[in-house]
Amino acid sequence: MKEKKRLGKMVEGILLPKSTCNEWARIQCFQAKPNDILLCTYPKSGTTWIQEIVDMIQQDGDLQKCQRAPVHYRHLFIEWARPFQPLGVDQADRMPSPRTLKTHLPIQLVPKTFWMKNCKFIYMARNPKDCLVSCFHFQRMNKTLPHPGTWEEYLKIFMAGKVAWGSWFNHVKDWWKAKDTYHVLYLFYEDLKKEPKREIQKIAQFIGKQLDMHNHMVNRANVPLSVMDQSISPFMRKGTVGDWKNHFTVMSYTDLTFTMEL
Repeated sequence: MKEKKRLGKMVEGILLPKSTCNEWARIQCFQAKPNDILLCTYPKSGTTWIQEIVDMIQQDGDLQKCQRAPVHYRHLFIEWARPFQPLGVDQADRMPSPRTLKTHLPIQLVPKTFWMKNCKFIYMARNPKDCLVSCFHFQRMNKTLPHPGTWEEYLKIFMAGKVAWGSWFNHVKDWWKAKDTYHVLYLFYEDLKKEPKREIQKIAQFIGKQLDMHNHMVNRANVPLSVMDQSISPFMRKGTVGDWKNHFTVMSYTDLTFTMEL
């Protein structure tokens, strides 16, 4: 395995980027507002895709409004922290309400005021095998992250939860439990690919938007490729369902499936 850079530190048993950990007290003190919406995903689970869809719904399908700024400025990443750059929470503080923000944090690390203010959460889960493949390739591409090593090596640390933002298994399970107590809309990446009209209407209803049947967002044929086609950006890679079949051996598939069933 190639020599790895140190990715970060542990926060309550969860590995996070070092720069995020250095600003952890400020991130945890973030003041949510009652009309905030927090988009929540495990890394490489369709985050940018769900951001664009939610924004299109909020802007009534107006493409010009959706192009007002890059997506990472429209929906600020609350745990974003990099040297010589403004913190995600500081930028969010300056945003007018209503705000739509995003996070990869497991549920126990989300700033407490989101729960105290009874905010809405949209969580999207993705098949762990496809998520794993996407994380592996992203880490190979991103020079700020440690080299993932070989496929077999990365598979082992992913299954052990020793990756950034922690265990996929705990992440999706804990958010699933929260949907029965808090305002959490729990979506599946694969459902959004298969039945976009149904899932988009579900999102719109959850955030309180009435969609006309002629709106771009309820007719897949009229939805811009920038929203529905994830193959256009190297950052978002293929965005396909089932790409894991091109990477897993029978043994590694069996190992991961067994772990999921534990």
